[in-house]
Amino acid sequence: MSRENSLEDGLPYAEAVLAERAKGDAMSRVFYAGLVLSGLVLCSGNLVQAGRQAPNSSATAQADAERGRAVFNGKGVCYYCHGIDGRKDQRPELAADTAALIEQLNPPPSDLRNRKGLRLTNDKARFNAIREGHPGTGMFPDTTMSTQELTDILAYLAVLRSEGSAKRK
Repeated sequence: MSRENSLEDGLPYAEAVLAERAKGDAMSRVFYAGLVLSGLVLCSGNLVQAGRQAPNSSATAQADAERGRAVFNGKGVCYYCHGIDGRKDQRPELAADTAALIEQLNPPPSDLRNRKGLRLTNDKARFNAIREGHPGTGMFPDTTMSTQELTDILAYLAVLRSEGSAKRK
């Protein structure tokens, strides 16, 4: 910036220089804020992805089947399709249109107490089906549950399978 340009604009040279610096400082702050925000978004994305990974053996060891039962029959809404406590014949009272949609699912929801009828045979596959949905079925993704809640549900599903197997013997 030259002294002549600032005088032509009607601003004294010092004020023009300060105005230019302020613009630069504002741009620097905006750039810095954008950089920080981008970093936070990237970090939180990695944390979300880390939270969505299948449980490892130490997380599975800390599973709580009773808490899993509460999530299954509550927040997880698993009981809508799989029945209260995994009993397909004991579904909750639902709105008529919701109940009709569930009845039309093809393939129908799995009987979680019948080990032989289950399509998913390990906890990693079950975890992924709950978190990401199960293609080819009516099982939609559930991203509202924490990894701990999912781990607890897996422990509860193991209880259902063992109870179902014991009653069939």
